[in-house]
Amino acid sequence: QVQLVESGGGLVQAGGSLRLNCAASRITFSNYNMGWFRQAPGKEREFVAAISSSGGTTKYADPVKGRFTIIRDNAKNTVYLQMNSLKPEDTAVYYCASRRAFVVSRSSDQYDYWGQGTQVTVSS
Repeated sequence: QVQLVESGGGLVQAGGSLRLNCAASRITFSNYNMGWFRQAPGKEREFVAAISSSGGTTKYADPVKGRFTIIRDNAKNTVYLQMNSLKPEDTAVYYCASRRAFVVSRSSDQYDYWGQGTQVTVSS
């Protein structure tokens, strides 16, 4: 049983920063690609960022390019999402997810395990 636990969400003003953390257990972390997704009220879950098992390949959704950075530390079994220059439209529940390493995917249905999510709220 794979466990993913997110933390680091909160309330910030527009233009501020947050760092989200996802800690993995019961997993050979270095064998998994990792992703971040988000879901706002009334909207479908959408891709945010992903990183390969080695950390050598990253992908970002267009709305967050240049503002968000995905980082992994395989020694700590942790993946991070550094969010800068936050906008009110970034408000959502953010989820981390894992996928057995193959390709770095933007599709949520290609991820096998999900955390419970952490709320990010950006005020104007």
